[in-house]
Amino acid sequence: VQVVESGGGTVQPGGSLRLSCAASGFGFSDYTVTWYRQRPGEERELVAQISAVGRSTLYSDPVRGRFTVSRDNTKNMVWLQMVNLKPEDTAVYLCQARTGLDTAWGQGTQVTVSS
Repeated sequence: VQVVESGGGTVQPGGSLRLSCAASGFGFSDYTVTWYRQRPGEERELVAQISAVGRSTLYSDPVRGRFTVSRDNTKNMVWLQMVNLKPEDTAVYLCQARTGLDTAWGQGTQVTVSS
């Protein structure tokens, strides 16, 4: 599987964005998908995760209640809906798809929250 992120951009505080993670290849429904973000000079941070068939999700404390992760395995897509964005959400957002045998990363999409 390969994944490509899109949907980043610049928004004002309080705004919204929806990031997309598009997968190609076979067996996407076997992959757990995790969104990470990384700010310059900082460690990569887990933001949200969704299980292979979408039955379970988890969120980091800073984004819980503001971000929602979802997927449609018929379309090989995962989305991260982000609302009430804050300046501290500014980062490169990366999508990871993982099984026990394979891990795929995208190149990332920049999200900037600034007035």
